[in-house]
Amino acid sequence: QVQLVESGGGLVQAGESLRLSCAASGSFLSINTMGWYRQAPGNQRELVATITSRGSTNYADFVKGRFTISRDKNTVYLQMNSLKPEDTAVYYCNFRSPWGNVSWGQGTQVTVSS
Repeated sequence: QVQLVESGGGLVQAGESLRLSCAASGSFLSINTMGWYRQAPGNQRELVATITSRGSTNYADFVKGRFTISRDKNTVYLQMNSLKPEDTAVYYCNFRSPWGNVSWGQGTQVTVSS
């Protein structure tokens, strides 16, 4: 069982930055993938970025060049720069084991005003 605790959401103006953090705890292998997804009202949850335990990253096209995902052991970070109003959503931390078991955080609200 993996527990994920997120922090760092908030309200910012367009063009500003935020940094999200997510700490994983519990019993799991060191080989895993962590990432961030987001869900805006009326929309499906969508991938933002992922990072493997070896440091390989994957980004959605709409955040390339603006967001950076990183991790330090079992904590994953999402540095979000040049935020836009359309980035407003609840951001969820995600943990995936090598066997495909998935855990989710509780979500953190990011609101970007124009």
